[in-house]
Amino acid sequence: MNHNTPIKGYKTSVLQAYGWNEQWEKKAAEAAAEHHQARALVPARVTAQFSHVYRVMTNEGERLGTVAGRYQYEASGKGDYPAVGDWVMAELAPGDERVVIHALLPRQSAVSRKVAGSQWQEQVIGANIDFLFLVIALNQDFNLRRIERYLTAAMGSCAQPVIVLTKADLCPNPEEMAEQTRAFIPASVPAVVVSAMNGEGREHLAPYLGQGVTVAVAGSSGAGKSTLLNWLSEADRMRVQDIREDDAKGRHTTTHRELFPIAGGALLMDTPGMRELQLWHADEGHEEAFSDIAALAANCRYRDCRHEREEGCAVLAALATGDLDRRRYNNYLKTGKEIAHQARKERIDQRSKERRSGASAGKPRQKVNHSRNWDEE
Repeated sequence: MNHNTPIKGYKTSVLQAYGWNEQWEKKAAEAAAEHHQARALVPARVTAQFSHVYRVMTNEGERLGTVAGRYQYEASGKGDYPAVGDWVMAELAPGDERVVIHALLPRQSAVSRKVAGSQWQEQVIGANIDFLFLVIALNQDFNLRRIERYLTAAMGSCAQPVIVLTKADLCPNPEEMAEQTRAFIPASVPAVVVSAMNGEGREHLAPYLGQGVTVAVAGSSGAGKSTLLNWLSEADRMRVQDIREDDAKGRHTTTHRELFPIAGGALLMDTPGMRELQLWHADEGHEEAFSDIAALAANCRYRDCRHEREEGCAVLAALATGDLDRRRYNNYLKTGKEIAHQARKERIDQRSKERRSGASAGKPRQKVNHSRNWDEE
């Protein structure tokens, strides 16, 4: 008998509340078949991350865990490690409240960014997300350019973005701002207005909060993420801090990522405030976030048109007639160049790693040090 194969009829009543289904059961069986050590592995979902320690939910209850030594050895970068929302295969230590994570099930979606600083590595903010609430406050910090940037990062993640305009009670014309936002984003992306303070607009979010559905909440500090989460969960789960009155900027309230169930069966994922959202593998997201410009580009004379000085450029023609907003055009070019620059840096970094690997052929491989804090906030 292969001890890695999930036992037929294995009860998953607890895990079903965390999104477990037949699709994950199949992935678990496939992953377990790849591991030949004689260990009984069970599925678990990562609900929180504290540096190198994970809190996971198993069918036997909540446990703390770390990745196995072999897992660390085989990981090629930070993006290979579990993130909040991931499903993993873990070994339950008899008589212990801890688990050892041996495998990561293939992600259905992942919201990633480049880690803060000069390193060109991926940081997974959250995994297996169905809907991504991009929270924007309707105060003086409201910024359409930030919405564009968030959408670029979100639309390549395979999670459905939803623009949530918060703090409507602080805005004299919230619906007008909402219409301005909807005119600025792709038609496939919903934009809703809420006021957690006044308890208004919850019905607009209800369609995204079904049983077993995972919803992540992201946005700048001070946008009202923690207040929104408390409101939706009907509990003071997240500590809330006031924003500075002079510039509407907020102080970081959330210090780690966490996944928790709420009444009605949905699962909410909180993420620390992201002041520096650096894009990661966002080519597809770039095209979707600027779908209007992509549609124009399809009519350019040259297939490799860069939309800057080329003759017969449909994008420049729309810019000249005023059909395309210049600020949006400038942001399109700026974001595209940032993504291209990142791709070049990644290629250079990869070649450097390959050269180092070749030079050290035959030498024992160094284990990845996973004891450092990888929460780049």
